[in-house]
Amino acid sequence: MKKTTLEEKEFLQQYDSSAFEKPSVAVDVLIFTIENDTLKVVMVERKEFPYKGCLALPGVFVGIDESLEDAVKRGVKVETGLTDIYFEQLYTWGEVKRDPRMRIISVSYMAMVSIEQLRAKSKNGNISDYLYPVEEMLKAENELAFDHQQIIAYARERIKNKVEYSDIAFNFMPAKFTLPGLQKVYEILLDKPLYKANFRKKISPMVLETDESTSGDAHRPSKYYVKNQEYRP
Repeated sequence: MKKTTLEEKEFLQQYDSSAFEKPSVAVDVLIFTIENDTLKVVMVERKEFPYKGCLALPGVFVGIDESLEDAVKRGVKVETGLTDIYFEQLYTWGEVKRDPRMRIISVSYMAMVSIEQLRAKSKNGNISDYLYPVEEMLKAENELAFDHQQIIAYARERIKNKVEYSDIAFNFMPAKFTLPGLQKVYEILLDKPLYKANFRKKISPMVLETDESTSGDAHRPSKYYVKNQEYRP
């Protein structure tokens, strides 16, 4: 790190930070899961204007001494009770009129979590109360707060694209799963049916077979698998 010179210290002491207008910075958070064979996203109902009564992504303003990541954790915990979830930065939204109150730049973050993990990490009761089908949120007649419909659409396409070349589908799975269950998740994320043989050939290096099987009461027993932690896309 470059050492600050005496001249630079003097400049910084005299610098007038009020010379420029300052936009506010916020974070908006997308938490995706699969419940009842449906891709869903966590949403909250706004309690105040603007967009009072509309659904919105969980989000907060970033404090002056707060990192973006800390703001994400705080916002999610306050609005949904969720803790200890890994997020990755998605995109920065800077349209001038995106918020009717003032100039607000929002950095969006995304998480993909199994429904089992989501329920375990929820501290505010039933997490299902916050889950809404993604396809429903993307319909034009659903008025979401701010540009959150656009943000969800962008994230949905990101997921669909990443499934093709990465192992992100496993984020939606429990620790142990069946291959039919994993294929169903891939089909939900890709929004298309997959051929069983081709699918199993593709994911074979990503999974490890266990000694456990389903009970087989209604169907033929299926082997349980776990993710191969040594696999690298």
